[in-house]
Amino acid sequence: MTLKTLFSEQKLGDLTLPHRIVMAPLTRSRSSQPGDIPNDMNVEYYKQRSSAAMIISEATQISPQGKGYAFTPGIYSEDQIVGWKKITDEVHAQGGRIFMQLWHVGRVSHSSLQPGNFLPVAPSAIAVSEGQAFTYEGMQDFEIPRALDENEIPAIVEQYRQAAINAKQAGFDGVEIHAANGYLLDQFLKDGSNKRTDIYGGKIENRSRFVLDVTQAVTDVWGGDRVGIRISPTGTFNSMSDSNPQALYNYLVEKLNQFNLAYLHVVEELGLSEESADNFDFNALRSIFNSAYMANGGYTGDTAEQSLTNDRSDFIAFGVPFISNPDLPERIRQGAELNEADPNTFYGGDAKGYLDYPSLNQQAASA
Repeated sequence: MTLKTLFSEQKLGDLTLPHRIVMAPLTRSRSSQPGDIPNDMNVEYYKQRSSAAMIISEATQISPQGKGYAFTPGIYSEDQIVGWKKITDEVHAQGGRIFMQLWHVGRVSHSSLQPGNFLPVAPSAIAVSEGQAFTYEGMQDFEIPRALDENEIPAIVEQYRQAAINAKQAGFDGVEIHAANGYLLDQFLKDGSNKRTDIYGGKIENRSRFVLDVTQAVTDVWGGDRVGIRISPTGTFNSMSDSNPQALYNYLVEKLNQFNLAYLHVVEELGLSEESADNFDFNALRSIFNSAYMANGGYTGDTAEQSLTNDRSDFIAFGVPFISNPDLPERIRQGAELNEADPNTFYGGDAKGYLDYPSLNQQAASA
């Protein structure tokens, strides 16, 4: 199959990207301690992947409370801003573009990762019922989180605003709001995790309020043209569920149009059950949203081309293939074999499984 559309230019907000292959956010847990600070190893990692049409950074906590995994970076201190600036400078020197993904994990954390060893926070006191938390002491069971008071929520909105300001100081081209994959904003959206009875709970309009408030705060800083948002309507990862996801996300996406965002990043397969795959209409979101639609979910070069040519998406975000193929766009363009990723080195560790995957040029030179 020829990949003409996949390798054509396309507008994203006020940027013109050279092709449609975006690097999805990928948590790798390799930031320096103490301080959750990006380091020189991280600089090289992003430099290697600068041929993506755009990089979306690994999820980056907006505050100490927002942290849920050991060795993940933040964007709330001066040292973190300086560390990220080295990364954005290098990506730009390679001709690339990079957005920061803004993250608060909510209940997907552990008291040992939290300031003062307090419990993680959430919309409701309901624990994640699967998996374990990745802490500095190893894997530990999730705890029952503390439900946020209504008067605490505006302060978290302000943390997103400040993080957006800090990301601009760090030289990013824009930001992505992480409202997917079972983290705090997703927890407020879905009624499986949100049992509140105040203005942030109950009906769809109330459960969407927090996300819309955060989007307002972030676009106040950047303007809509440099902001995207990530959602996972059918995702069950981190014990997520909703009784009527189609109605919820149709409403949310329609309301997001007021902000004139650059793109909607939709996780179409994470934790996807066969039933939800049959019942959810992603094309409805595509038709409701006024700007670029970025699809994410196990795509190949061929299936990406099909999605684009059938007008089901405008960009395709690739995740795991970018871990093991720093030059993924060129490999897809040539139809070259992809390096296989090693899941044992996805999270934590050193350069092994992080910086040592070869490019096509390196493989040719060693042949």
